[in-house]
Amino acid sequence: MSIRHVPFCYGDRVRAKSADRTTAIMRTTLELGQEIGYAKLSIEAVATRASVGKHTIYRRWPSKGALFLDSLLSLNEPELDYPDTGDIVADLRTQIHAAINLLGRPPLGPLYRALVGEAQNDPQVAVALNERFIAPQEAKTVARLEKAREQGQISPNFDLDLAMAILSGPLYFQFLITHEQLTHTYVDRVLEALLVGMRPRD
Repeated sequence: MSIRHVPFCYGDRVRAKSADRTTAIMRTTLELGQEIGYAKLSIEAVATRASVGKHTIYRRWPSKGALFLDSLLSLNEPELDYPDTGDIVADLRTQIHAAINLLGRPPLGPLYRALVGEAQNDPQVAVALNERFIAPQEAKTVARLEKAREQGQISPNFDLDLAMAILSGPLYFQFLITHEQLTHTYVDRVLEALLVGMRPRD
């Protein structure tokens, strides 16, 4: 009986060691990303700092971009879920303010900007970023808008996908293109402009 139990325990130890090594690699990736910037980051530098071989990293991640994506999404930031107070304007404002608070400070802001930049050059990173972060956040927004529309807070004919594009476009433009500070005041201006078209007409 004890002999049969040995492989199971050994397997658990191997998996635990592998998980610890994976965590160490991702933590090192984020540390180096903050220290030297994404452009100078390399698999070789991560391997050296984490005291692992390059082949250990490449077995888990096919590229620097894939490693960086997993590392950034491993941050245990709070879920950006929508509150439901019955006031769609207040709920949108609360959620988006929380999002820009995260993006407005290290480590998430500069690292996320670098990740989006990498997605323009690496189709696999672009697909993964969309599937694992952008699309789920968009789905939460549309779901909250759908509920508000059912409650009569939004015009029944308003295109919710268009609303999502109008809402996120200015924020991404300022965050990624102009690199201006995203502020609560700016968010409120965008929301007011969006809601002009969303409000039910008498």
